[in-house]
Amino acid sequence: MIAPEKPSNESARLAAVYEYKLIDTLPESDFDNITSIIAAMFDIPMSLITLLDADRNFLKSHFGVPFNEAPRDLSFCGHAIMSEDDIFIIEDSRKDERFHDNPIVKEHQAIFYAGVPLMNPEGFPLGTLCVFDTKPRQLTALQKQVLIAMAKQVVNLFELRKRNNELRETKEQLNIQNENLKHFAGHVSHDMKMPLANMIVTTDILKKKYKNVLDAKGIEYLDYLKQSSFTLSDYISGLLDHYESDKLGGELESFDLNLLLEEIVDLLNINFDCEINFPETNEELFCNRAALEQVFLNLIGNSLKYNDKEKIVITIACKRGDAHLEFKISDNGIGIPQDKQKEIFNLFSTVGNLDRNGNRGNGIGLSTVQKLITKLGGTISLESELGKGTTFNFTIAL
Repeated sequence: MIAPEKPSNESARLAAVYEYKLIDTLPESDFDNITSIIAAMFDIPMSLITLLDADRNFLKSHFGVPFNEAPRDLSFCGHAIMSEDDIFIIEDSRKDERFHDNPIVKEHQAIFYAGVPLMNPEGFPLGTLCVFDTKPRQLTALQKQVLIAMAKQVVNLFELRKRNNELRETKEQLNIQNENLKHFAGHVSHDMKMPLANMIVTTDILKKKYKNVLDAKGIEYLDYLKQSSFTLSDYISGLLDHYESDKLGGELESFDLNLLLEEIVDLLNINFDCEINFPETNEELFCNRAALEQVFLNLIGNSLKYNDKEKIVITIACKRGDAHLEFKISDNGIGIPQDKQKEIFNLFSTVGNLDRNGNRGNGIGLSTVQKLITKLGGTISLESELGKGTTFNFTIAL
């Protein structure tokens, strides 16, 4: 018996094998299907998919063989990966000095062998797709073509597993980074709320205590400081709502839609001419009430803020479908430009319009709305015309 030599680039070849993370993994139907099909097509008792480790031949799939690894020094596959041919064939191992006294030949009657190296895209032989028979034989030209083609398919499966592993790892890293970002944003936001509140209170104290000392310009600066603090506070509150929306879990409850809308209108504390039309047919809902409440608060709040009409009109409609509830919230506000409508749900994306109080939006609210609606099993879209108003259409799963 002659033990197989190792490639001159063995270290790089082994690194390539380990990249696929298939050594010592459990059997998988995708690979077992290939070896069983090969065995049936060739009418042959043994078919294997192997990966050559440093000192062993790991059998990723083993049809007709009761073990899943063997010493590399005894392996036919160790010789096969050293061959320059597309397929390495031993018609009768008993007549070949490399194998005639090999324990695999003597104990398992491995007389015939044909193996195709599994070449990865970088040109490293990872192992083989091979067949054994207990008697001498030859392969037809068609059988050789099939074995070579199926070996390429095995490598394609290896590559697919590798990409899936990389995607999974990338996703896990992104999830960790996203969680870290959420914690960071949450801590920073909470820590900033108190200093901002102090700034607002201090501004009022300064105005009251030094009103006889400050001139008009000084009072104007203090008002500007207070307004800027409120703007930053709203921005931070929006960030907190956005990240806290992930915590509005799947707790479901039954509630009355119009009663929910009445409570929301009371929370908004509207002090100008406004008409809000509720759905003609009331609905008894069973869903995450807190999440839906946040959606309505944001959308109705936007309809109130971004409106330049003397009388604001908001109409809410609801229709029950087979699998979803369909909602519409329409207003007679300032509208959203066509070129901004596709990106309006992106975090920090703003239209640029000022609201009724002369403040600019922060681009957080609608992104939060989309997140919540997705968690509710629905989608959201909009229709808008400048100067005439906007309609938000969204669904939630029943």
